[in-house]
Amino acid sequence: MAKRMAFHHDSTRCTGCKACQVACKDRWDLPVGVTFRRVVEYAAGTWSVHADGTCTQTVHAYYVSVACNHCEDARCVEVCPTTATHREAGGIVEVDAEKCVGCRYCSWACPYKAPQFDPERGITRKCNFCRDALEAGGKPSCVAACPTRALDFGEFDELQARWGKVREVAPLPAARITNPSLVLTPHRDAAPVDAGPVANPREV
Repeated sequence: MAKRMAFHHDSTRCTGCKACQVACKDRWDLPVGVTFRRVVEYAAGTWSVHADGTCTQTVHAYYVSVACNHCEDARCVEVCPTTATHREAGGIVEVDAEKCVGCRYCSWACPYKAPQFDPERGITRKCNFCRDALEAGGKPSCVAACPTRALDFGEFDELQARWGKVREVAPLPAARITNPSLVLTPHRDAAPVDAGPVANPREV
């Protein structure tokens, strides 16, 4: 396995269909309220009405599919009191169900809200990059399900060499906080991280 696995998301291709989200939920048989991968919508812009009655607008929207980013400076690993949240090969951050006590410190510490508390099991769970599939030569379920190929994965440095070094756009948090293993191809109207909130908060 590569030194540091990462996800690549191309907002210019993403239609917000949520096939990645559904595939992940199905793969891990997640209960209602627990979602490892979420499709976040950002919307902005205004309308202007002119004296002659015509209108112009700058309204735009785009999507970002985000899960655990297996950050280099993972806050979840730092705060876990039992070492249940730990790093595996390839930089993949996992939760050991046998050690997790359900304290939720990892959920509170993560700016991406990637660790999710599972009330049915009383523990925290999260994306583990479908590590079993990777070890068998396959792909993460979310990547395999994307109909527009907006999601990809690979070694972090190789993805940056191919797609560039963008790792933050609104409404994601600043990359400097955790140094995420994430590479983005931003939408043409991508806004800076402090530009505004998500447009679909109830969904994410």
